[in-house]
This record gives sequence, C-alpha cells and structure tokens, in this order.
Amino acid sequence: MPAFVPDLSVLLAFALAAFVLAITPGPDMALQMSRAINYGRAHGFATAAGAMSGILVHTCLAALGISVLIVAAPTAFFVLKIAGALYLLWLAYGAVMHGGGLRLAERAARTPTLRESYATGIGINLLNPKVVLFFVTFLPQFVDRHDPAAPGKLFFLGGEFILVSIPVAIAMVLAAERMAGLLATNQLVQRALNWSFAAVFTGFALTILLAEGRR
Repeated sequence: MPAFVPDLSVLLAFALAAFVLAITPGPDMALQMSRAINYGRAHGFATAAGAMSGILVHTCLAALGISVLIVAAPTAFFVLKIAGALYLLWLAYGAVMHGGGLRLAERAARTPTLRESYATGIGINLLNPKVVLFFVTFLPQFVDRHDPAAPGKLFFLGGEFILVSIPVAIAMVLAAERMAGLLATNQLVQRALNWSFAAVFTGFALTILLAEGRR
C-alpha cells in the first residue's frame, strides 16, 4: 500500500466523521436544498458541485499549512489538535442548544443560471467558517506529526471527504422537498438528529483528548 494511504482504521474513522459532518444541517445543505426546491434538481446538483469544489480548495490549503506546521512548530501542532477537540465539543453544544441551523432561503425573483448556482455553492463553502475550522483543526487528528508521509495522507483524507460527501449531497438534493418538510414540521425528528450529531462529536472529542493526555 502506498505510504500516503492511511491505515484502514483511520480511513473508516475519518469516513464516519466526514459522513456526520456531511449530514449535519448547515449553510451548504440549506443552499443545496433551497436551490433544488425552488429551481429544480439541476440547480441543486450544480450548487453541490460548487460546494465540492470549495472543499477541494480547503483540503489543499489545510494540507499545505498543516504540513508546514508539523515540521516547523510541533508544539503548535499539539495545540491545534487540542483546539480541534474543543471545537468538536462546541459543535456538540451548538447542535443541542441551537439546533442544526437549517434555514431554507426565499425564492429569488429571477431564476439563476446553473453557472450562478455553481458559483454560489463555491462561495458559501469557502466563506463558511465552520468548514474552515473543521479542516484546520480536524484533519490533524488523523495524522502523526512524526510520519514523513503526513502531507500525502492529509491530501488523501481530503479526497476521501469529498467522496463521502458526494453521495450524501446527491441524496439530499433528490429528497430535498420531503426532507425539508419533515425537518420543518417534526420537532421530534429535529431533536433526534441534533442529539445524534452531538453524541458523535462529543465521542470524537473525548477520544482526542484522552489520547493526547496519555502522551
């Protein structure tokens, strides 16, 4: 197996984390669902493609920056990992106290072009601070700073995140109208989703904190 490919256990753990983030309601999901409901599936898919392009940019920036940090400042890298655990706890708190943040936008007076929907998807992803924080603080949890193949593994995990996110985005767009109605009218479903997200985020955070504490 190439050196840049993480172990199977790491791939599976990161796939779970990526899946949870992908299904967590947020600006990207809201925009994709809104475009699909208001303008049709093609616009939903175009918006999702834009979001995936934004994730690719985040991956490159985070992998390059973290790789430099690993070599130049090991202590800062350690602090970054602790910050990642605390960030996950903050996400868990937000999921329980403030809900998933799913808000569907109003229909615009003019129907946008597919290119505009794609560009909007890129913009909302690149400007979403939660996505930035996720890539900067969460990717380091899955690499060892002593591993010479760490930069390659960071890029590989970023690609895995996109692969996991694509089918989720497709499913969200296809089921947009049904899901939007369910989330809007069923408080029990909303609470169950939010508590599930919080439990997963908390579990990852505790795993990180306990692992760092034993070193």
